Amino acid sequence: MDAFFANVEQRDHPELRGRPVAVGGGHRGVVAAASYEARRYGVRSAMPSVTARRKCPELIFVKSRFDVYREVSRQIREIFAIHASAVQPLSLDEAFLDVTEDPHGLGSGKAIAEDIRARIKAETDLTASAGVSYCKFIAKLASDQNKPDGLCVIPPARGPAFVQSLPVKRFHGVGPKTAAKMTRLGIETGADLAAWSYRDLRARFGSSADWYYRIARGIDERPVRADRTRKSCSAERTFGEDVRGEAETYAELERVSKIAWERIERARFVGRTVNLKVKYADFETITRARSFATPVSDAATFHAAGRSLLSPLFPLAKGVRLLGLGLSSPVEEAISGPKQLGLAFE
Repeated sequence: MDAFFANVEQRDHPELRGRPVAVGGGHRGVVAAASYEARRYGVRSAMPSVTARRKCPELIFVKSRFDVYREVSRQIREIFAIHASAVQPLSLDEAFLDVTEDPHGLGSGKAIAEDIRARIKAETDLTASAGVSYCKFIAKLASDQNKPDGLCVIPPARGPAFVQSLPVKRFHGVGPKTAAKMTRLGIETGADLAAWSYRDLRARFGSSADWYYRIARGIDERPVRADRTRKSCSAERTFGEDVRGEAETYAELERVSKIAWERIERARFVGRTVNLKVKYADFETITRARSFATPVSDAATFHAAGRSLLSPLFPLAKGVRLLGLGLSSPVEEAISGPKQLGLAFE
């Protein structure tokens, strides 16, 4: 995600759009995230707020809202899950995806990335950048290449040359101290690193030599490892203006239900419990659930269960800010079919 925390704040507070924003800070605090407008002044995450203010006198500090960031992150991971056989989160705003199987037949890694980015924009009004490649190391480098709101595809034939064109300080696994040591040894770029033999790297960097030797040649065989099995599948929508009427609320529930069921089918998720989430205008959040003896097998049953959970809440005492509907209590179902053996990058 692009400047994730700051971008969420600018989305939710239109008066902040186009202005230099820092999340966190305070008199003795540090910057948790900076908008791209703030970054132009040299403001960065982990920078002391005093330093950030000195670099950008017009900087606007906003209090962090990690409950909101976690919720948006969950929405984004739901989008990831319908495209990827494995998702490995690195943080709230970044993840590796294995899209080799291409479950929706989009045809290439680039097309999948474009679809994911478009869905994130449509559903969260936030921008994301993506890197598409044959290994995790290069995909991560590529994801930073055209930020913000960018896409970079590095096929296998270009992998080594791409890595060797970049400064080593951008490499994952090369921290500031190691980068400084490499600079003293004349290693500024990936090409400089690739020029060193394994024996010489081992003598200078010990057990890390194997990693440096391989990445300089575009080699990274680490698989994408999902942290956990999927326990639910859902969708939700935050409204620009609070919803108050019964008919209007039911209509919005139907829209959310359609999006959620599409995700459920794409993810091939099978569950027995329908979950409703309602967040009111004052941010009070309630959840309701209904479990079935057998899996929920069709969109009509799913939507009807959602309506039955929403019905007792009328008449509404206050406006509704957000509606969510999902499926949980997973059950195993044998799903067979041919697996794709290869996927184009572009």
